[in-house]
Amino acid sequence: MDAILWIFLFSFSVQFHSTIYVLTTNEEIEKAYKVVRDLFIFTNKRLILVDVQGLTGKKIEYQSIPYKNITHFSIETAGDFDLDAELKIWISGMGAVPIEKTFNKNLNIYELQSVLAEYVLNA
Repeated sequence: MDAILWIFLFSFSVQFHSTIYVLTTNEEIEKAYKVVRDLFIFTNKRLILVDVQGLTGKKIEYQSIPYKNITHFSIETAGDFDLDAELKIWISGMGAVPIEKTFNKNLNIYELQSVLAEYVLNA
């Protein structure tokens, strides 16, 4: 793992363990993606979606999704006229409505779906 990525993950780990108390005792952040103000955090136990809301960013929603509860997911790549890509995640017990996230072209949607597939298929 390169040094910059390690520092990035370490700083998130310290923040989430000590100040936000989102992670459990034996839980470690393995990968993280920042999309504008939101975060996709892959731990050794679950996916945590961090949705920063409002103009000030003081309101934050944390969604905890155990990998075993993800039934399926899909990506929609950006086109010529639609510059945004989309990720949809379906969770068991939540009905037919998926969690939907939109990304700009700065995030490699293929890499994100590959990481998600790795965790979901190994759950």
